[in-house]
Amino acid sequence: MSTVSIPPVLTSPRDDAIQLYRAFKGLGCDTAAVVSILAHRDATQRSLIQQEYRTMYSDDINKRLSSELSGNVKRAVLLWMHNPAQRDATILREALSGNVIDLKAATEIICSRTPSQIQQFKQIYFATFGVYLEHDIEFQASGDLKKLLLAYVSKPRYEGPEVDRAMVEKDAKALFKAGEKRLGTDEKAFINIFSERSRAHLAAVDSAYHNMYGNSLKKAVKGETSGNFEYALLTILRCAHNPGTYFAKVLRKAMKGLGTDDTTLIRVIVTRAEIDMQYIKAEYRKKYGKTLNDAVHSETSGHYRTFLLSLLGPSH
Repeated sequence: MSTVSIPPVLTSPRDDAIQLYRAFKGLGCDTAAVVSILAHRDATQRSLIQQEYRTMYSDDINKRLSSELSGNVKRAVLLWMHNPAQRDATILREALSGNVIDLKAATEIICSRTPSQIQQFKQIYFATFGVYLEHDIEFQASGDLKKLLLAYVSKPRYEGPEVDRAMVEKDAKALFKAGEKRLGTDEKAFINIFSERSRAHLAAVDSAYHNMYGNSLKKAVKGETSGNFEYALLTILRCAHNPGTYFAKVLRKAMKGLGTDDTTLIRVIVTRAEIDMQYIKAEYRKKYGKTLNDAVHSETSGHYRTFLLSLLGPSH
């Protein structure tokens, strides 16, 4: 469910391209005009604007945006210009081969996506960067995190709601045996079950685990694992229950305390605006007693604030 509000009377991609060209002309850039156009166009419209701009001005609008904008608004707008799968591929490439390797961001993108979304961004990753995603994971991650991420991007998982009760119980027992019941942890069992089972199945395993052992699977993961491997397992588990709650928590953490983690704020708002932002906003309000719009408003300013709030849509 997209929160991007498309104006009732829509201009043509050609008109948009002309308006953007005008915004770039002269001294300085009319950032307000750029934001008011692009923040209210969906993936298809943005793609058509890019084509029109190239046809009319023999120029790449993304390169133009890159040279005209700056700071956080530039990062947010450039990321927004992609479609969802291109966006995921771009974030992953940056996280796995940039100056600063960000395994947490890569883990979030991989472990919070559905199998069909993973298939799409893997194809785009290879087509765009000429290297397999698995190769970059292999090169940058290590240990159990590497094993889990490689399994997660390569194993097909069922996406429907049906679960096999007997299998659920078997998995709950296997995880107990692999973790809390023994000294040390059998990480392989966690990797296999978490990378091969559907979301509905894992959510069912969690409640079976709780019924059988009086402890949540989340607690077991926290007690048995650590670091980015723990973060990956928890991301998979939380998204199995409710991606909206998971992302509300990520956003809350990005804005809590001194300073704001703008990289995370941009990544989550831009990547979820066209997917499930309505749910994230509802969960945020329920969990933290204030609207996501208010939180973002108090943590950001200027054109950057306007852009993010436009993607979030009205507060009600």
